[in-house]
Amino acid sequence: VQLQASGGGLVQAGDSLRLSCAVSGRTIRDYPIAWFRQSPGKEREAVVAMRSGTATSTYYSKSARGRFTISGDNAKRTVYLQMNSLKPEDTAVYYCKAVVGSSEFWGQGTEVTVSS
Repeated sequence: VQLQASGGGLVQAGDSLRLSCAVSGRTIRDYPIAWFRQSPGKEREAVVAMRSGTATSTYYSKSARGRFTISGDNAKRTVYLQMNSLKPEDTAVYYCKAVVGSSEFWGQGTEVTVSS
């Protein structure tokens, strides 16, 4: 399983951005996928997660709740992170992660910078 994250960029506070995590080697339908982020000097933290590509069971961190949405397109084998009302504190490198059995797979990260 390989993950390729994309969609990051420089935006202003209040803007929206959609990140993509393209998965190769396996369908996204039957294992958990999550988005993490890491800001300079901070530990990597979970932002949102879904139990499977159907997104019927999801987790949102306190900071993401109400602003971010995770979704999946099984046909495209892609997981999305829609981020609205972005804040400067959302500035970070965003990573997608898949857990297949006892193995973890990470994407390479995509950088999001939110200016005030």
